[in-house]
Amino acid sequence: MKAIKAIYNFIVGDMIILIGILIALIVLILINTLPALSAIRGASGYILLVMILLTLVSTLAREAYSHQR
Repeated sequence: MKAIKAIYNFIVGDMIILIGILIALIVLILINTLPALSAIRGASGYILLVMILLTLVSTLAREAYSHQR
């Protein structure tokens, strides 16, 4: 179990980052597969960038404003 946790901490580092990136990927998969969302398919790169930046900012804000500094 320690080895799995060490690998997780090395690759991801934080659960918020993992969940944020997974949500971003799910949204992009939905945009590219659902015909109703084909109008915003051209902006999928920008959507990915914004979602990743929001994930990283939320992680940074959580670390910056934590009481354990």
